[in-house]
Amino acid sequence: MKKLALCGAVALSLSACAGGMNGGTTGNNNQNNIVTQYPVEATMLNIYTKARSQSLVAAVGNQSASADITVTPKGSMVFNNKSVQGAEVNTINKMNNQITDQSVVINYFTLNPLIFHGFTDSSGEYSLATQTTTIPKMATVGSSSQLLTEDIYADSSKRKKTGTYKQDWSLTRDTNSTAWFCIETSQNLLLANDPDGTSSECYKINNRGDILDSKVTINQPTSNGLRTILFTSR
Repeated sequence: MKKLALCGAVALSLSACAGGMNGGTTGNNNQNNIVTQYPVEATMLNIYTKARSQSLVAAVGNQSASADITVTPKGSMVFNNKSVQGAEVNTINKMNNQITDQSVVINYFTLNPLIFHGFTDSSGEYSLATQTTTIPKMATVGSSSQLLTEDIYADSSKRKKTGTYKQDWSLTRDTNSTAWFCIETSQNLLLANDPDGTSSECYKINNRGDILDSKVTINQPTSNGLRTILFTSR
């Protein structure tokens, strides 16, 4: 699936699912009871396939970057000659409260089990994903796994490949009753030096897989070395 399109806003200062952030309870008010397993598949459904919205902000040097992200289910669609489901991700990037760019992406997937097949975006990019492992229903805190490899093409003709990325997931403890579920995206494996760098999308979840909070970390190479930029929820 498409990584959040935040690099456009970042590059200006440096010159790739249930309801929204609901802040709900975990259903476990006794902090002495430690939750050790969390629903990975349900979490990914909530992040990538169901209606939600979020706003992220970051300090980039002496400037303020932000991204407003809306996920909208699109229902049954056809992608790469397959019957799939689609979900649109609309990202509006701003720098110092001025709109710098907008990205509209559709992620394509099938259910039972959840499998991601690729994405298309408003720039014309066309991606084919190969899911390398089955997404587990449940996973124990401390677990991690490969998820998929994604080949990105300049357009749907697939004549010009522009990138290959790997994505992994991991689950780490936050509190006794919450965890951080993260999707890490590698740098472009076709390039010796990828200007977009690597990214990590992390979502705080409860034992139902509800999204309580989120943060995105971008590690981007510059002429002065690696620069890390952290977007957090607002």
